[in-house]
Amino acid sequence: MSQQSGAGVISAIALFKLVKAVTLVAVGIGALSLVHRTDAFTVVRHSLREAGIDPNHRFVSEGIAKVSGLDNKRLEALSVGTFAYAAIFLVEGAGLLFRKHWAEFLTVFVTASFIPFELYELAHKPSVLKGVGLFVNVVIVVYLAVRLWREHKHAAPPRPAS
Repeated sequence: MSQQSGAGVISAIALFKLVKAVTLVAVGIGALSLVHRTDAFTVVRHSLREAGIDPNHRFVSEGIAKVSGLDNKRLEALSVGTFAYAAIFLVEGAGLLFRKHWAEFLTVFVTASFIPFELYELAHKPSVLKGVGLFVNVVIVVYLAVRLWREHKHAAPPRPAS
């Protein structure tokens, strides 16, 4: 694989991670906006409609039902968790975008660490979206791991100290 196409793949992975970070920040803000709201279901439906998303779509309405049924403590925990994941994805994405070698190692480690949980989720509640997500993450891990292994294999051996 050429340097140019390898850089393109790294950029695509970086953008994927950054999009995930932005999405999680939006989810975290949305969860925080529902804390102490008694009309959470109505607020979520209205916000989605304003964003041009059909709140009556099957997947959307299932998500609304799950989120609007959470108590304040769980909504706060959800927002903290999504902000933490967003921070990880932001660091991965920015590091990859700026071609930092450590970001490749971090992305392999973090992404690989999520795969067992994704497999568990897919086995217990299968969906096409979960399957696609798992596939994309496996491809990212394999691509970066092979890339790092090749770099290590082709690196010049260290010179002995004189």
